[in-house]
Parts: sequence; C-alpha cells; structure tokens
Amino acid sequence: MRKTLIDACCDACWHGPTEYCKDIVACLSEGPVCHQDPSCTATRHTRVAHLRRDVVERPTIFVGTGTCGLGAGAARTLKAIEAWLLEHDQSADLVEVGCIGMCSVEPLVDIQLPGRTRVCFHNVTEKMVPGLLEQALAGEMPAQQVLGQHRNPRLQAWADLPHLDEHPFFAPQTRWVLANCGIIDPSDLDEYLAWGGYRALTRVLHGMTPIEVCRSVELSGLRGRGGGGFPTGRKWTIANGQPGLQKYLVCNADEGDPGAFMDRAVIEGDPHRLLEGMAIAAYAIGASKAYVYIRAEYPLAIKRLIHAIAEAKAHALLGDHILGTDFHLEIVIKQGAGAFVCGEETALLHSIEGKRGMPRPRPPYPAQAGLFGKPTVINNVETLANVPAILDRGQEWFASVGTAGSKGTKVFALSGKINRTGLVEVAMGTPLRQIIFDIGGGIPDGKAYKAVQIGGPSGGCIPTQHLDIEIDYESLKTVGAMMGSGGLVVMDEATCMVDVAKFFMDFIQRESCGKCIPCREGTRRMLEILQGITRARRSETGIDALQRFQGVMALEQLADVIKDTSLCGLGQTAPNPVLSTLHYFRDEYEAHIYERRCPAGACTDLLTYSINVERCVGCGLCVKACPSQAILGTLKSPHFIVAEKCISCGACATVCRPRAVLVQ
Repeated sequence: MRKTLIDACCDACWHGPTEYCKDIVACLSEGPVCHQDPSCTATRHTRVAHLRRDVVERPTIFVGTGTCGLGAGAARTLKAIEAWLLEHDQSADLVEVGCIGMCSVEPLVDIQLPGRTRVCFHNVTEKMVPGLLEQALAGEMPAQQVLGQHRNPRLQAWADLPHLDEHPFFAPQTRWVLANCGIIDPSDLDEYLAWGGYRALTRVLHGMTPIEVCRSVELSGLRGRGGGGFPTGRKWTIANGQPGLQKYLVCNADEGDPGAFMDRAVIEGDPHRLLEGMAIAAYAIGASKAYVYIRAEYPLAIKRLIHAIAEAKAHALLGDHILGTDFHLEIVIKQGAGAFVCGEETALLHSIEGKRGMPRPRPPYPAQAGLFGKPTVINNVETLANVPAILDRGQEWFASVGTAGSKGTKVFALSGKINRTGLVEVAMGTPLRQIIFDIGGGIPDGKAYKAVQIGGPSGGCIPTQHLDIEIDYESLKTVGAMMGSGGLVVMDEATCMVDVAKFFMDFIQRESCGKCIPCREGTRRMLEILQGITRARRSETGIDALQRFQGVMALEQLADVIKDTSLCGLGQTAPNPVLSTLHYFRDEYEAHIYERRCPAGACTDLLTYSINVERCVGCGLCVKACPSQAILGTLKSPHFIVAEKCISCGACATVCRPRAVLVQ
C-alpha cells in the first residue's frame, strides 16, 4: 500500500494502516516535521515542497479537466499535449486539475518550469498546443495567451506578466471553499495533505469533544449554504442531543437548480475537502454512517468522489478506527435520478430509503427523526466544505468576514448574459454590482443590465434599482429574493421578464412531486395564465380571451394561496419568480396583457412582421419560406405580408438577405 504523508513522517515511524506513532497529531497539526525521527525532517519538507509545487524538477503542465473544461474541449487539448510531448521526446509531468472558476476562457492550461512561477494560459485549443509548448518550454511565455501567473514568494516570478490574483475576475474574490480547485490534483490524497488537508480532522478527533465541535461551528456563524440558511452548529447540536446509538449524516449534492454548478465543481476539484468536512460533522453529531446524495448527471464528480473515498479509507481517514481513534465512519454514495424535488431534504431522505421522492410534513424535523426514523443532519456540499477551515483556523477567523447575520463567504455560479461566466466566491456582504460588473465584466455587446435571477426557480429577480444591495441572507429577502444554492443568471435588455417567469414556472410545474394540491394544481394554473399572457389574439378561440383576462386578475391571489398552503419549501417558494417579476416589471406584464405586445421582442407569438418596401428587392425567398402563404408579391417588386395569415414563425426574416423584414 502506498504510504502517504498522513501514514508516516518517514519509514521510521510507520507501523501500519491503523497504528500511528504518538506524535502523529503533532505531525499533522503543526506542519511537515517528523517528531519521531528529527533526521528525516528534511526529507519530509522536500516531499511537501514537491507536492505543493514549490519545487519541480522538470516542466509541469496542468490541464483543467472539470466538466466545464471538458465541455470546452479540454480532453482534445490534453491529447494534443500528450502527443506533442511524445513526438518531441520532451520530459514533463502532466497533471489534471479541476476548474479554477473562470469557465468563460476554458480550456485552461498552466505551465510551470523549474524555479519559476506557474503561468495560466486561456482558451488553449488543440490547434494552439504546439505553438504554446514550443515557446513556453523554451522559457518564452506568449503574453497574448497569458491569463496570469500564480503568486509564489518561493519562486522567481516572470517579468511583465500579470499575477492571476490581480485579474478583475479573481481580485475581488475571497477563495476559501475554492482555495484548492484548479490548483491541486483532485485524485491525489498527498496533494490535499500537503496543503493542510485532514489537519482539522486530526485536531478534532484528538483534542475536542463532539459538543465542543458543535459549539465552535455555531460560534463561527456558519449557516446552511443550500437554501434557507439555518445555523449549522445549532442543527448539529440538536442532533447531538438526540438519544440513540444510530444517527446519520447526509450530504445534499443534488443541485437541481438551472444555472447552478457550485457543488459539482467543488467535488470535481477538491473531493477530500468535502470528505473531511463530513467526517468532522459525523463526529460532532455521533453518526457512524453518512450518505452523499448526488445527481447521476454528474459522472465526473461521482468518479472522483469514489476514488477519494477509497483512498481515504485505505489510509484510515475513513472506515474503522479513524486516525487511530474509536471513531468509525462509512460514507455511501447514493445517485439521484434527476428529480428537482429531491433537493428538498425530506424528499431526499425518502429517495435514499428507496421510496418515491416526496416531501413530508415537519415536525418532526430530520435532526430529530430523519433517515430510517433516526436523527439525521442534512448539509449541502458548500456548507460541509467550509467546516475543515473553521476547525483548523478557528471560529473567530471565519466570523471576521461577512455581515452581522451572515458570516464567511458564498460561492456563486455566474451565468447568462455576462462577459465572464464561471464560479466565484465572495465575502458575504459583497455588493451585487461588484459581482456583475467587476468580477463578471458586465453585459456583452454593450447592452444594458436588466435583472439577475438568484436562488434558482424558487428565487427572485433583482432589477437595476437594487444592484447595490449587499448580498446576505437577510438583505435578499427585503427585495423578494433568496440566497438559495447560489445560482446567478444575468439577463440583459433583450430578455422578456414575462417569458422568464413562464420558463421557471414551467420548470417548477414539471418538477412538482404532485403530493399536495396547491403546488400540483396551483403551479399548473399559474403556468396556463402566463401562457395566455404571451399568446396572440389569432391563437385564441371561443371564450379564451375572457378566460385569459380572468386568470390575470387572479394571478397574485393564486400565488399567495400556493405560498401559504403548500407542503414543502419548494412549493411555498414556487410563485417567487412570478411575484418578483410582476413587482419590478409590471409595465412589461401590462404591455403583454393590454397591448398583446412584447417590449423585449422575445415572445414570438406576439411579434408582428412587415416588409420595408424600400429595401425589398423582390427576390422571392420569403415567399418560398413562408409556411402559411402570408406573403404576396411578384419577382423584382416589393412584397407584402398579410397580417391575418402571418403566424409569426420568423422564417421570412431568417432567409431575407437584404434584411427588409421588420420585426416589432
């Protein structure tokens, strides 16, 4: 079995997978120094320096192969690098890492030469590999492809190259949870150990009681990062105080919100951080078995998590007698089938038990009677990933960042109409404007910002007038939004907010478990009302127009009923997208309702088409493309669209070369 840093400081103090020298706690807690045999200090220091890349003996190439990188072509880039190294007989280490967060410029490739700092290159396609490697391995870094060089005071920096932490995307961030993502090899336990991994677990198991751990986490101010923001330490304390020998810990990695990919990136880039957090949490509540409930659509995250669990278990970091103590923990991976409702904690528990994923009434709460009727704590990935640093650096350190009621940092998935999409981690209390315009780089193509959807389908839309709001749990509620899991979907002036509300309501209606009538029937009726609002008069028959108007009059009342009477949190927050857009963009709703017009031009059924006779050359292409024969005219003469026949399909505008078709 391969010996790791945690197994022994050197061969002199290796005794076996479950027996450690008496100073193993000091070895892991105080740093890379052997307390059994001082003569091996230099050897251990050297090994740690290599693992931290403070020392590389030959060129080292890092390729970001998270899901986002692979989607951008990182696998082809990786193969091209391997082929070039083989063809040129070049000696180099090739390391796969996770996502560093800046998804908009993937694939990312880092190159580190002996004695020099590591340099990150962006948009490295397979065609660019030969030229990049020829220059970089010759000691000439092509500045036009450089995203930035990593800062390392132990190594010589490259002149005239910017540092990565000075880039506008990274400079405002406070990277605690994401500290190792994109930096370390997620498949190598030793690299995690070299950066302080499992040091907190060692201190906890050998120096703290479970209730002391609960108290420390509670005093840190850590709140659940998956939705409602319940104090984590308080939840642990409740579970710790429950009677019974069998308790469970569940990690919610389901992450079903559209536009959210935080948990996936953390697991892919730093799986041992999650496992260490789970081990500490399980010890604190007295659990001997834990589950990771993760969606099956995350195959890479599952693969890396399975490997990390096996590696940790092989070195007594999981399983029986962890770190030579009487603490035992088994972690099981449970793959979800993609049901959004299983992100709700009681539905998730039903799914693990082999039942249909449906919420149940509370109380009793899971901390009192959860999985298989036993006390259970459910935390999401980001919450648990915060735990090791809190127990390592102290509760005061964590509480020093953030606002009065929201401590620490928050990871957001930034997507939509934004220049720099990706994963960002900022201190609680950071203004939304800074995230959108400084980190995200603003809106593409010179268009104006309109709103950002935060908190997933159950969240709300934040308009321009609230851009300066400081993000924390309480402040977001004042503008009709919620933190949720952390998805940020940015929308520009070309976005129709009625259409946005319809999209999220369609998602919620399809994902409703159907157990309670308010959610099952209420969301369907809200969706029908929104569909009626975005429907043209020509598409209606009989009393459709009357029913459309009656539905509009009852929209807000229906939303209130759903919020007040739904069984679970998902149903109770389901109307939020409609209510927030209706509150801030009522003028758009009125244009759709009274004028049957979409100001943003996004609702295709409400668009009207006409031909600019001055630009029309009479080519006849639009006549051939029109499926309803609504265009009349002769060759080489201006054509006309018969409004009564037009079905607003847009085919004429698509084929018109002189762009004579006007869309309003």
